[in-house]
Amino acid sequence: MRRYPRPAGRGPSSGGPNRRRRGEFAIATQLQELDPDTPSGLSAAVWRLVDRSRITPNTVTVIGFLGICAAAVLTLERQWVIASLVFIASGLVDSLDGLVARHQGRVTAFGAFLDSTLDRLAEGVILGAIGITFAQEGQDWALAAAFVALTASFLVSYARARAEGLGIPGSSGGLMGRPERLVIVGAGLFLGGLGSLLAVMIGILAGLSAITAVHRVVLVWRASDGRGA
Repeated sequence: MRRYPRPAGRGPSSGGPNRRRRGEFAIATQLQELDPDTPSGLSAAVWRLVDRSRITPNTVTVIGFLGICAAAVLTLERQWVIASLVFIASGLVDSLDGLVARHQGRVTAFGAFLDSTLDRLAEGVILGAIGITFAQEGQDWALAAAFVALTASFLVSYARARAEGLGIPGSSGGLMGRPERLVIVGAGLFLGGLGSLLAVMIGILAGLSAITAVHRVVLVWRASDGRGA
């Protein structure tokens, strides 16, 4: 997930070396040895490799998205374990684009926009693939749950983005941020070959994501002039 400077007065600065946006993969927040602001032997070796490859932050973003697409294809083929591993690996790759951007001094507004846009599209691709498998197997309730999960995930992200655009802070609460959604989807894919466990996981995802969307609306209402009106 790409980190980029926020306008003054709209939340905490991302300039500190150990700060991470909530939207980053949880595992990536523990990779301190790769942080360009945390010198170490491993860090220096990794960044030398990055420099020699001339890879850009936007390229990392696109690679992560293409990996999610590959996981979706594997899902349609019912290659559950491989699909889950590719999905998780792609999420980790996507979480590194911000580090590459800071290391190369390429933190741009378009990079952040591209990252957020492809994140939303990636969720649509993987949940759409899961929904297709449910439809093919005649699991109508699971298909409905996948649709609700997809819609709610978009609402969760949109509520935060719109609130920040209006200058309303404190809109990032709730249980199902993007890292939590990715964990549930990855676990569901891994268990996809075991009966209806994938359907159960998507049902849980749908319920918690819907609750999170409502929660964020309430947070924005409390922090804005809507409460007074």
